[in-house]
Amino acid sequence: MLPLPRPWRPVTHIVNEVTIAQPDAVVFDYVSTPANWPDWHPSSLAVTGASAGHSLLPGEQVTETFLVAGRRGQVVWTAAERSPSSAWMIQGTMDGREAGAVRYTLAQTPEGTHFRREFSYPAPNLLFALTNWLVLRKRIEAESAEAVTRLRAVLEARKPSSGTGG
Repeated sequence: MLPLPRPWRPVTHIVNEVTIAQPDAVVFDYVSTPANWPDWHPSSLAVTGASAGHSLLPGEQVTETFLVAGRRGQVVWTAAERSPSSAWMIQGTMDGREAGAVRYTLAQTPEGTHFRREFSYPAPNLLFALTNWLVLRKRIEAESAEAVTRLRAVLEARKPSSGTGG
């Protein structure tokens, strides 16, 4: 009974925020370009697809090879929302099933760009929900916190730019 889908599915939300001393357009272009993900996100091993080299537009897809909380796999991400310099969202599927969503929200501040990353993922069954509660969530939270710390370091090491992505 544990692996069977349930009529209600809890969703985990992991939120990380950081201020990056770069303009919002620079941060937006960089984080929404999938080819850059392995440079700053510790869980992202590789990204493939014709769209990987530019900031994804709604409907465009890439495939990411990941290692999250000790689990290796591939997810197909589809860009679902794009408001240049302020918001961007992708939705993932694995083996035809919903795998979660990542949403970035950006706001220009006097110090640079306030960057917010929210990763939401459903529990497909009771066994996953229990494992997530006991082990997975803590590991994913740590990886996500490391990701935004790395992102800030990578982008702040770059020279100030006019807004073109990497």
